[in-house]
Amino acid sequence: MADHSERHPFLSGLSKHRGAPATCLVIFGASGDLTARKLLPALFNLGADNLLPTEFALIGFGRKALPDEAFREMALKDIGRYSRRPFRPEIWQRVGENTFYQSGGYDEPAAFASLKEKIEAAEKKLGRALQPVFYISTPPNVFEPILENLGKCGLAQRGLGTAAEAKVIIEKPFGRDLASAQELNRCITRNFLERQVFRIDHYLGKETVQDLLVLRFGNSIFEPLWNRNYVDNVQITVAEELGVGTRGGYYDNSGATRDMIQNHTMQLLALTAMEPPVTLDAEDIRNEKVKLLKAIQPLRLDPDRGDAIRAQYVEGLADGEKVPGYLQEEGIAPNSTTETFSAFRLNINNWRWAGVPFYLRSGKRMARRVSEIAIQFRPPVGGLFSSDTRYELSPNRLVIQIQPDEGVTLTTNSKVPGLEPRTQPVKMNFRYATTYGSNTPEAYERLILDCMVGDRTLFIRGDETESSWRLFTPLLDFWKDSGRRGLETYAAGSWGPLAADRLLWNLGHGWRNVGR
Repeated sequence: MADHSERHPFLSGLSKHRGAPATCLVIFGASGDLTARKLLPALFNLGADNLLPTEFALIGFGRKALPDEAFREMALKDIGRYSRRPFRPEIWQRVGENTFYQSGGYDEPAAFASLKEKIEAAEKKLGRALQPVFYISTPPNVFEPILENLGKCGLAQRGLGTAAEAKVIIEKPFGRDLASAQELNRCITRNFLERQVFRIDHYLGKETVQDLLVLRFGNSIFEPLWNRNYVDNVQITVAEELGVGTRGGYYDNSGATRDMIQNHTMQLLALTAMEPPVTLDAEDIRNEKVKLLKAIQPLRLDPDRGDAIRAQYVEGLADGEKVPGYLQEEGIAPNSTTETFSAFRLNINNWRWAGVPFYLRSGKRMARRVSEIAIQFRPPVGGLFSSDTRYELSPNRLVIQIQPDEGVTLTTNSKVPGLEPRTQPVKMNFRYATTYGSNTPEAYERLILDCMVGDRTLFIRGDETESSWRLFTPLLDFWKDSGRRGLETYAAGSWGPLAADRLLWNLGHGWRNVGR
């Protein structure tokens, strides 16, 4: 790739990085919250890091009629408000000059014809062909009209087989059950080749998640222990302190399992438990994730003795303040059976993990906001210290914290200094902010760049989404048919219902005290 450092002073490092080809990014849902809080700031920060191509255009697409200049001003305000770096006009100037807006309905072919003309005008202005990247950041009910219209107007086929090949980024949810996920995949493949499709889950862009592969396969002290011979159980927690807030209408049609477990949490599980890929090639990694998902045993469906429980939060305390229960939140039906918490006991039927339970939980209005993976190892064979009450031994545990403080903690046992023969657990902590600084790139920066350069490693393949839905759809149908039977409650500000503990008690386990 040519060195553009003389043409633009902020691209001096471009040839040293994975240079992205000339690109036109089209954001559907341009006036939405995700665009304001994440996408526009991500573009600014990529520009600050010399990672946007010299020839770059941005087109916002939305229903609201908006002049180009108004959209540019809106982008400036959003970047100033949400970027992790202070706004610098000289970095954004080049992008701002090539920022445009297209108004129209997502089901209006004429609007897509106008969009095509805008892309061609941007190419003429910049003097070369641009790869169109279509970012669908809209409610899921308009995914299919957008995809179909991109196909019908020819934009989906632009540049096939060249550096300017069209790409499409799709935000979750990828369906709400197996049938709808399959229908969405059929719609996608009618209009795009799989290699053009980037199903995005922002969790996969977090540094700690990306580090899972290095942690597992780049350290000889871990990989030999990463199996049923040494691992006692694995716990994955994705907890939120907040309630549903203003998202009540959306959330009541979704629930904890659809909103967090089926996508984010299962991706964490797949990366934690998959077999070593043959190479670091995107397809090799995604092949192993799919194999792992297919190896998970079907869930036992029983309200009392099954592998899953669900619950709703009721009135409780958050930060010392009284907060309402789920059924009292704005936009929630008074007889709603939507779960705000769900927990699962999963079994993986392969050599590596046979007999090792994987426990998953996620919920709203929990004691604190945290996402983590905890691998608890088996006690030492022989139990040299276990028969003497003077020795306090804790299980060895490796905790990978994804948010809010990204890092890794390893718990071991140590002798307490002194004349008495005593032991206590100690922790070795690694924090990304301490080692690398706190201003690390956000997930969307990495994922947008990966899409522009065509790296699909951190994106989800169509058969991955179907494999995950194949596991959860029978359960969701069972819960729907059960009504309120088996629907537990928990106080806002707690760690969930007692029934979640019973999932673990049956095998002699307990949820780890998160945050310690």
